[in-house]
Order: sequence, then C-alpha cells, then structure tokens
Amino acid sequence: MCGILAICAYPQNCRRDSANANPFASRGFNPVDATHEQQKNNDDGGIRCTNGSSSEILEHCLRQGVDAIKHRGPDGSDVWVSQDGSVGLAHCRLSINDLSSNGSQPLHSDDGKIHAVVNGEIYDYCRLRDLLEAEYGYAFSSESDSELVVALYKVFGAPGMFEHLRGEFAFVIFDESGGPGRIVAGRDRFGIKPLVWTIDGNRILFASEAKAFLPMGWKPEWDVRGITDCGWLVDDRTVFKGVKKVMPGEWIEVTDDRGVETRTYWNAEYPDKRIPDSRTVDDMVLGVRERLVEAVRQRLRADVPVGVYLSGGIDSSAIAGIVTDLARKENVQIGCEDAARVTCFSIQFAETSGYDETAVADRTAEWLGVKCFKLRMDEENLSQYFADAAYHCEHHHFDLNAVAKFALSKFTRQHGVKVVLTGEGSDEHFCGYPSFATEFLREADMSMPNSTLAENEALREGLFKTANGESGAIWRSQTKNSTRPGFVSEIKETSMPDSLLAWQPPKYIYDKWVHDQYQSNWDSRETLIGAHSKEVRNKMRTKWHPSNSAMYLWNKSIMINVILACLGDRTEMAHSIEGRTPFLDHHLAEYVNGLPPSVKLRHTPPHKVDGIAQPAGSAFEHLTEKWILREAARPYITDELYDRRKVTFWAPAKWPKNGRLHSMFKGLLTRDAVENLGFVNYCAVEKALETAFGEKADAVSFRTVCYVAGWVTISTKLGVKKAVIHESGWI
Repeated sequence: MCGILAICAYPQNCRRDSANANPFASRGFNPVDATHEQQKNNDDGGIRCTNGSSSEILEHCLRQGVDAIKHRGPDGSDVWVSQDGSVGLAHCRLSINDLSSNGSQPLHSDDGKIHAVVNGEIYDYCRLRDLLEAEYGYAFSSESDSELVVALYKVFGAPGMFEHLRGEFAFVIFDESGGPGRIVAGRDRFGIKPLVWTIDGNRILFASEAKAFLPMGWKPEWDVRGITDCGWLVDDRTVFKGVKKVMPGEWIEVTDDRGVETRTYWNAEYPDKRIPDSRTVDDMVLGVRERLVEAVRQRLRADVPVGVYLSGGIDSSAIAGIVTDLARKENVQIGCEDAARVTCFSIQFAETSGYDETAVADRTAEWLGVKCFKLRMDEENLSQYFADAAYHCEHHHFDLNAVAKFALSKFTRQHGVKVVLTGEGSDEHFCGYPSFATEFLREADMSMPNSTLAENEALREGLFKTANGESGAIWRSQTKNSTRPGFVSEIKETSMPDSLLAWQPPKYIYDKWVHDQYQSNWDSRETLIGAHSKEVRNKMRTKWHPSNSAMYLWNKSIMINVILACLGDRTEMAHSIEGRTPFLDHHLAEYVNGLPPSVKLRHTPPHKVDGIAQPAGSAFEHLTEKWILREAARPYITDELYDRRKVTFWAPAKWPKNGRLHSMFKGLLTRDAVENLGFVNYCAVEKALETAFGEKADAVSFRTVCYVAGWVTISTKLGVKKAVIHESGWI
C-alpha cells in the first residue's frame, strides 16, 4: 500500500486508441523547461524544479511529488530514475506486508530490466509466489505482495498478467527489456485504488492523487464542462482540466511507436435474462457463502493489526462475523494479532439525529464477543474536518458523510490499526438500493420463471407503478435540475440515469456563461450514456435484466467516484489506513453477477396479524433486498440483522442556523472565494446559505453549500486557476 508517482518522456507521435479521441490534441506539446529556479508559486501552489542535470531535476521533483501525498505512505519513500533521465518512479510506503526494507519501492525485476511502483494489495499471495518460483524460476527479493506485480508482468506480460491479479491495486511499470522502453499502467477491476494521469509538455505523469503533480509544474485548472455535464462522475474525466482517470478494469500502454493507448482487460458481465437458471437456490446460497468467506480469509493476511468497520447493517456485520468465526474455529491469524482478537470501529451520531446505528452495532459486537470502539461525531468535529476531507477527496461531495469517514479513519489510526475490512460493494452487487428495486420490478425475471413476480404479472406491474412513482418523487425532491424525457430509450426505458444524476449540483448555481454554452442542450444523461460502449448499450437493451443494467450504471459512476473515493480510499489513506473490501473480490462479484435478480431481491408478502395480511406502506416493503446475502451470512449474524431492512450510511443533513457548521460554511463561502472559482453564481450560493440551516432547512440548499464549499477548499489548497470563458467557448 502506498502513494505512487511516475513520469516519463512523452512520445512525439501522440495518439490514443481509436475508441477514445486524444483529449490533449489541441493543447500543443511544448517541451518542459526543466531549469526553473526553485520558488514557491502562490498562483498555482506548485514548486518548480531546481537547476541541475535532467536526472537530478527529475529526482528532485519526484521526491517533492511523493512528499505531497506522504499521508498515503508515511513509512518511507524512494525514487528511481532511468539512466537517460527520461523515466522516473517515486513511491511513499505504508508498510503492511514485509515490514523490512526488502519491501521498499520502487521495485525491480530479478533481471533488473523491469521497474515498478505499486499501490494496493495482491491476494492469493502464497499460491502465486509458489507458481512463479517453481514453474518459471522467478527469484523474489522480498515477502511483499507488491513484488508479484513485477513477477507476473515479467512472466505473462500485459494483458496476460491481469488474469492472475486478485485484489485492489494501481501500478505503473517501466519495461526496458525490449528496445526503447514501454510504460504500462493499470488499475483494479472496480476502481478501489486511484490512478490519475495527465500530459505536461512532453511528459506523461501518473499519480495516486493529482496534488502530486504540483511539483512537476502542473497548474491546475477547473474542467468546467467535465463538472457541469457530470463527466467527472461517469467517464474518465476529473474536475481538473486535462487530468484523466485510469478507469477500472483498464490499462494504459505508452510506447514510442504507438503513443498512448487505452485497453480494457475486464468488465462486468450479466447473464441473458431470457434463459432460466437451472441451479437450486440452496446451491446459490452456498456458492455465495463459500466465496464470501474465502474473500474475507484472503484479506486477513498482514504483518500489522487488522480491524473491521462496523455499522448497524448486514454488510459490515457479516464481515465481522466471518472474521470472528475464522479466528475462533479455524485459528486464522488476523493480521499480526492474536488469532482470537477482533477489533471493530463505529461512528456514533446523536441519537436524536435519526442516523445513529451504534446501538445495533453494540448488540452485534456483544453477540460476537468483540471489542468495538466508537467515535462520537458532532457539529464541532464535522466543521473541524470538512476542509481536510475535501482536500483529500479532490472533488466535491454532496453531504458530510465523507467528513465522518475521514474522522473515523483518523480515530482508527490512533488506535494503532493500519488495515480495516469494510462493507463497500455489497449493495452494488446484491441490489441493495431502492433505485435497483424499481428496475427489478420493471420487467419479469425469466431466469426464475417460477418466482412469484414472474408468474403474477399483475402484481409485479402494480408494484412497479407504485415503486416508480415513489422513487421518482424522491429524486425530484432532491434536485432542481430539469431533463427532457425519452432520451434514455437508447439503453431501454429506465429511471436509473435520473437517479444517478439527481445528486449532482443544481444547474442554477452556475454562472450565466455556463448556461449560454449549453443553450438548450444541457442533458447530462447524454454524457452518462455516451460513457458506455455500443456493445454495453446493446446488452442493456436486449440481454441484461433492467436491475443488472442499473447496477452496471451505478458501479461505473457512483461506486467508483463516490463510494470508493470519498467513502473509501481518499478518506482512509488520508490517515494511512488501508481499506480492504471483501465484497469486491472479483471471484465473488462475478459469481453474484451471474445470479438471477430474484434471489437478490425477493418478493416478501405483507406480514400477517391474526392471520390477516397487512397492507404495506410502500412498494419497497414487498421486497427483501439482498435476500441471498442474508441467507449466505445467516450463520454469522444476529436475528436482528437478518430481519433488518437496509439503512444507508448518511451523515445528518439538518443543522442549526448560525451554529458551528453554518458559521464554518459562511466563512468559506465569501463572495470573493466563490467568484474566484469563475463558474459559480454567488447569489445562488448566498441564498443557499440562508435556506440550508435551521428547522426548515432545504435539502437541495444544504447539498449546494457542501458542493461549493468543497470547490472553494480545493481551489485554495491546490491553487486552482479561476475559470474564464474564451472567445471560442469553453475554457
């Protein structure tokens, strides 16, 4: 686990693969002048390189770059620069496996011709190491799992290596074994670990976080179009102009003869909805249980303490239960600690807020016989940590739950724990959100033709009509953006795009020039649909059940850029915490993706009183979400959790007028600070500040305040240039 930064000379015949037009073609690549005098530049927040040879300059800049992200790896850092000074790799280390100096990076192959920096964890370590040593004669120099990336690349190359990689990872490899050199950069299948890249002059830069680019002379600018059309959320753009994400399941190759090419090595797949599944439900339950237990087992290997984030939900509770069961019944080691010791961490909000689940977590911990440490979150803590959380996330967020996660990670680190198992990814694969339930009801599940809703068309259609109305009312109440109906028919009728985009900033907060650029064609659903290939869109229209299409769209947007970023890596690694996500083990996820929707969401008749069925108050009360997970996790959870409905992790959104949070936001959102962004209408923000707090607080206004305050914080801390419109249009 670490923070990584890599830089290489950029080929002159720049191009990307035909499926993705070169986004930098209009910039004009002028060679970097690497003889700038060292100075602190208040305009861009960067530190220029010092005089010296090209190798010395590059090394100096790389060291400053990893210093900017040393929160990701406080246990040491190092730099490697190629002999000709054209390629440099830098790394700051969070020691998890092999705490000795042998585990330090950058890494080098046993023949000294392949060099790499690796972020994350590679599981199935022992089997892979034995395979590479016994069958291919690879000579390892450490016990670090990261070295597997170099060894696998040497033996299988790219993309062959990806078939063997299990875990969460991002890496950059420089291969000088065959001619002038080859750069390979890759990211895990779900985007658990971040990797961004940009082109600066004649060099291409890769890093875990964009702030590491500052010492290279990068001057951050807002990608106003990427923000306002939601490209930062649904495609490879970020909020910064010219900074791209390596997308989950993709890898980038840079060579002298072909330039920059992006390729896909993995993508989610779902079964044909028209083909019945011949497996028994019992077999499916056992299949989920076996794979989930194995995913947890793989993630307990560490040379440091391992903990669990425990909420009041089934996801984290199932993980805590499996960890406890493995420790007690199989004597599986939990990190470096005694095998019977399990430590959990929870967030506690005020009981009156309606968001506190610690009572349930306490009962779970007591039932398991484990220790649970609780962090009490209040208005003071949230206001104290808001700016730091925004700085680490590097993009806006709609509420304060990321701030709470930031504080929880700090709390966990203070207890001496470096690794935590988390429940992220469960809802995304077991149909855990209400918007998935609506799409489940949209169409009969003919993979289970004998299920109640497949046999009773009238019942399903009635529930769908009600659920669609309920979910539509929810997203309309949460946004004031307008969209034109009908466009989403390209991927078959679905409400999922509206659900995804409902949480984005309302359009009225943007300056007039932004509206003028769009004129009457401002529909972010076009961006969302355009982010997916024709092949995927065709599968959504003809092959996949609507609930699977909905999960695919969610997992390629919200999960990557919100759940796994603001509520995952960015706020965890801000305090040098490695989060491990068993539900995102790709062996488990692929199996779950292949299950019939009707075992994830199961029709549950209204309960009976004295033998008489009672009407449910909502269409969603006729469904049990994540049903097969409940059955698979049954041996490891309490009866309370088995029967409990899902409660999404939110931070409270209603706070007193002129309280600590309101005052903090008013201090951030001054006229000068907001207008310095260059694309936000201050009058709209001023109004939101007045209506976002107090007993009659408006939810849209509160999110608006959070969004813009995030931008202002990032602008100040990273020195982002004010956005201005050019005569030709977009900046």
